Amino acid sequence: VQLQASGGGLVQAGGSLTLTCTYSGTFHSLSAMSWYRQAPGKQRELVARYPTVGNTEYLASVKDRFTIARDSAEKAVYLHMNSLKPEDTAVYYCNADGFLHGKGWSPGRSFNAWGQGTQVTVSS
Repeated sequence: VQLQASGGGLVQAGGSLTLTCTYSGTFHSLSAMSWYRQAPGKQRELVARYPTVGNTEYLASVKDRFTIARDSAEKAVYLHMNSLKPEDTAVYYCNADGFLHGKGWSPGRSFNAWGQGTQVTVSS
């Protein structure tokens, strides 16, 4: 499974950006698509998660500002980011987890795939 992220850039505080992640490859099923971020000197953190079953999840600090959306037909997941703050500056990574094909119609082993990351810089 391959992921390609795009849409990062430089934006002023209060501005908006939309990140796009497209995926390709063959697999049995997706459990979730997610966006993570990693700021300099900090650990990578989960920003938003869109499970195939269940509710979306958000990092507390981005809730009500960011929205994750998924388009299965386009094989894409988006992160709409509004009211951006300097502390949102980070490299953003998309992630997919699910199951590869197994025997017949059954799921096989699980996978966890990452995109290459896209830089988001918010100036004050």
